[in-house]
Amino acid sequence: MTRCFMAGMAALALVAGGAGISAADPAVGEPAPEFSLADSNGTTRSLADAKGTFTVLEWSNPECPFVKKHYGSGNMQQLQGDYTGKGVTWWTINSSAPGKQGHVSAEQARALRTERGDKSSAMLLDPGGAVGRLYGAKTTPHLFIINPGGALIYKGAIDNTPSADPADIASAANYVRMALDAAMIGEDVAAPETQPYGCSVKY
Repeated sequence: MTRCFMAGMAALALVAGGAGISAADPAVGEPAPEFSLADSNGTTRSLADAKGTFTVLEWSNPECPFVKKHYGSGNMQQLQGDYTGKGVTWWTINSSAPGKQGHVSAEQARALRTERGDKSSAMLLDPGGAVGRLYGAKTTPHLFIINPGGALIYKGAIDNTPSADPADIASAANYVRMALDAAMIGEDVAAPETQPYGCSVKY
């Protein structure tokens, strides 16, 4: 087995992790919890500021094999770019605590965004984990979509293929794309809640 495959298998054991974490776990259809966080440039971003647009919250950990799957292939950047280009606010959120896997300083976050060619609106830093717990973020990646009125309309996995293998992306059904495409033309989201997969958030 390759080292990459072994890392992926080890991380797979952490799918839907977060055991023992106290989380609010907001319900789909209800108002999304308000929050404010500093981004990698030191600018404070508040959910209230994004009201009036569709907003995606993407929990991320750059060292997680499942996150690497989507960024190393360019899949996440493509998804980000497709929708920020349509006026969607997309925030990548890092809730890894200091000393834990995936924690980044503001400077490291800026370098990471440049290196990967991120196309999200901003990377928000949540080292204390307060916002991650507020949303019940369990894995990296774990995605949430909020409509222009402030209601949560999707939470869960990026797609229906819980693996760390980039080769699986082409055949996967992308839940985030399907949810945004439907909601943006006024249709109901067919699968508003799915099981997230990835590494446990390192609170």
